[in-house]
Amino acid sequence: MKVAVIPARGGSKRIPRKNVATFHGRPMIGWSIAAARAAACFDRIVVSTDDDEIASIAEAEGAEVPFRRPAHLADDHAPTVPVVAQAAEALVLPPDTAVCCLYATAPFVRPEDLAEGARLLGRGASYAMAVTRFGYPIQRALRRGRDGSVEMIDPANMLVRSQDLEEAWHDAGQFYWARAATWTAGTPVFGPGAAGVALPAYRVQDIDTPEDWRRAEVLFGALEAGGWD
Repeated sequence: MKVAVIPARGGSKRIPRKNVATFHGRPMIGWSIAAARAAACFDRIVVSTDDDEIASIAEAEGAEVPFRRPAHLADDHAPTVPVVAQAAEALVLPPDTAVCCLYATAPFVRPEDLAEGARLLGRGASYAMAVTRFGYPIQRALRRGRDGSVEMIDPANMLVRSQDLEEAWHDAGQFYWARAATWTAGTPVFGPGAAGVALPAYRVQDIDTPEDWRRAEVLFGALEAGGWD
């Protein structure tokens, strides 16, 4: 059994109501629900929310909202793992159930990426998540002081050629697959056995601030107009 859990609380601060704000013609959460439905690998698509409006919109988009998220897991400090664990417990999922935490603000997520995550989990990964490459060698990162001065964090890499530095990846902030038992045990996401679904950088954008939102709108529009994969 495979279940998508989409966390979508109502109290977002930096972008008010961002989970249901209109993004390219539909509520933001609608893009995640549509991708989950198109992936054709989920037995259930469930939204975890504390908010009646979000619940109503999620149901209209084709998801279930069979419970309300507890208040202590709907504030600014609630981590993802306990939220998904609570959903697994509320749904009374068997320990071996494959549960995909799919963020509500992931309009770039593709059905085939979700399906690939399921395949990696099926091959024994503890977690399977979307990742992408850093656009610049992190070994050459700079530290900037209050006075505007800059210095290398690791000066030893100043003269090392870019091609000789280890490639680095980061979480794409779209989805995370794991077994229900892994979620309820509170197992850290970035631990032993985790696997990554590689995404191109042009399909990755965090949406935490108004600037992020605008950038995502521009990027999404460019992808649609250009027909990029």
